[in-house]
Amino acid sequence: EKDKGVQPTGSLHLGNYLGAIRQWVEFQNTGKFAGAEDLEGKSYDEKDKGVEIVNENFFCVVDLHAITVPQDPNELEENTLKSAALYIAAGIDPTKSKVFVQSHVSAHSELTWLLSCATPMNWLERMIQFKEKSKKAGTESVGVGLLTYPVLMAADILLYQADRVPVGEDQKQHLELARDIVRRFNDQYCKGGQYKKRCKKAGVPSYPVFTEPEAMILKAGGARVMSLTDGTSKMSKSDPADASRINVLDPPEVIRDKIKRCKTDAVKGIEWDNPERPEATNLLNIYAAVQPGRSREEIAEEVKDLSWGEFKPLLAEAIVAHLEPIQKKYAEVRADEEYLKGVLKEGSEAADLIAQRTLKAAKVAMGFTVPF
Repeated sequence: EKDKGVQPTGSLHLGNYLGAIRQWVEFQNTGKFAGAEDLEGKSYDEKDKGVEIVNENFFCVVDLHAITVPQDPNELEENTLKSAALYIAAGIDPTKSKVFVQSHVSAHSELTWLLSCATPMNWLERMIQFKEKSKKAGTESVGVGLLTYPVLMAADILLYQADRVPVGEDQKQHLELARDIVRRFNDQYCKGGQYKKRCKKAGVPSYPVFTEPEAMILKAGGARVMSLTDGTSKMSKSDPADASRINVLDPPEVIRDKIKRCKTDAVKGIEWDNPERPEATNLLNIYAAVQPGRSREEIAEEVKDLSWGEFKPLLAEAIVAHLEPIQKKYAEVRADEEYLKGVLKEGSEAADLIAQRTLKAAKVAMGFTVPF
């Protein structure tokens, strides 16, 4: 089982789509992530030889995560529906996977509180993303949610007993935290005769409550898309400059203008993997990612002698062509409000069945009186 999500803060950008959602679609359709490795660098292709893998996919619009930074209440609902529609437009198939809104399944919030009370403060204080974001914003203006949201992320995973979780390199620390929380919780609350008695009385299994998830580090297929204004920083929705990113719903003329103005260098010829030319590598990665049928070698040969003035129009048109069918499908899905809300209702009901089962087991383990 896999539970995956993207925040509904404005429109999804090219980095969200190429770096994550497109791979989720491939996994939904094939059951595999190309080139995924575990935390020790072992390939899942090798680990899974001769093993039948059965998957159940849940795709979550993580609106609770979004509010760790202030959101406009007049925009959050529309951004949430927009993100769900984009999932479907990008290829998430509601007949194969469940799509739901995080806040529609109350167990996410409730389990977060239980796990927060079992998680040492210093585990959260050492999280790199908290350190970076709080330093940037100033600790006096940062909400408590920015410190504790990795526990919410752990709850998102653990509620569905996910044994493998696809993450990028920048999320490895959060996945390790989830594993630490599992070990601590299971060790503190899921041992001994009294635990077994509580489980028997409540009618729940007496094995440890949570599955310890393995990381699936995505190495291949997912482009790491950087900012159009700084080739050393990730493309981000939180960047105040809209020119730093290509939004999936940007009209063609906006895409062309952003590419025309994006940061480059003064060197003629375009090449990959030169540490002195991060913008060149980034734009080539995007160019390759929106043309999945072409090889890296073929593209390198095409662009090696081009000037930026010659290359940028090619890149812009490749992006426009790749996003056009997604934008068309999005318009259809978003226009059918009844269909979209029906998909989300069905998804939340399916997710809630599993989530409530896990939440009940966690409450029994901790000694709560479960509802009569």
